[in-house]
Amino acid sequence: MHNFIKQTALSIGFDACGIAKAEALTEDAAFMESWLAEGQHGDMSWLARNFEKRTNPQLLVPGCKSVVVVLLNYFPEEKQNPDAPKIAKYAYSETDYHLVIKAKLNELEQKITEVYGKDIVVPEFQHLFVDSAPVLERRWAQRAGLGWIGKHTQLIHPGLGSYCFIGILMLNVETQYDEPIRPQCGSCTRCMDACPTKAINNGSLDARRCISFLTIESKSDIPDEFQSKLSGCALGCDICADVCPWNAKWAVPNNHTELKPAAGMLHWDKSEWQNLSQEQFNVTFRHSAIKRAGFVKLKKNISVTTQPE
Repeated sequence: MHNFIKQTALSIGFDACGIAKAEALTEDAAFMESWLAEGQHGDMSWLARNFEKRTNPQLLVPGCKSVVVVLLNYFPEEKQNPDAPKIAKYAYSETDYHLVIKAKLNELEQKITEVYGKDIVVPEFQHLFVDSAPVLERRWAQRAGLGWIGKHTQLIHPGLGSYCFIGILMLNVETQYDEPIRPQCGSCTRCMDACPTKAINNGSLDARRCISFLTIESKSDIPDEFQSKLSGCALGCDICADVCPWNAKWAVPNNHTELKPAAGMLHWDKSEWQNLSQEQFNVTFRHSAIKRAGFVKLKKNISVTTQPE
């Protein structure tokens, strides 16, 4: 079953697959408890909800015994116009990655159940996850032998780097499990050194200072102290990943047609972004992850990041 699942995942179009034993993440629970108590999650109040389920898959999906983890490379072949406000690479695609991965996970589940029976999943509970439930995706990827969690808190896959989406399928059957990979960041601190807002602290991220949080998740205006430190980022941030030596070595353009960039977006210059209308936003990003941030939030961010020095 172990080999069948991994080979099937690759045949469907995922770039990597690993399987971990479902068990309570006690160390992560202790870390998260302290992290939340310090308020480092900002106004992402949902991170404090369902705490026990977030750190124990057997509470989230009763009967769960195995966590199947898949990766999908999203590193783009073409980058934005250098004169434009920066959009994080994960949001380049015309189609929201949630939809792309969920469709592939459904196909993977179908092929597994065709061979091993429908009883290996729990239909009464959600058991496919793509950033959509209390699941610590990066930790499960690490446990499934798909890489290690770098000092910038992102998964680094040996061969793909960190520009990967993560999908999860939980099964209520035991199988063989993959061995975790030991961390390989060593003494490197490039991601911490490069972060303009000093949000990264050796494996811990203060969301209140993170440009990705400030430009996407936060419901508040960007604080004055960070407005001059956005480094041109209008939605999300890739700075810590871009400077990572492992990405310089391993990140290669993806070959997924489902992740083709939104029409024309990469060629827009600063003026075109500044003059983006609600109607154009709705048309260009109607299926995109960018739409999740919303037109108003994006335009505010563009205004802040393009203001004169």
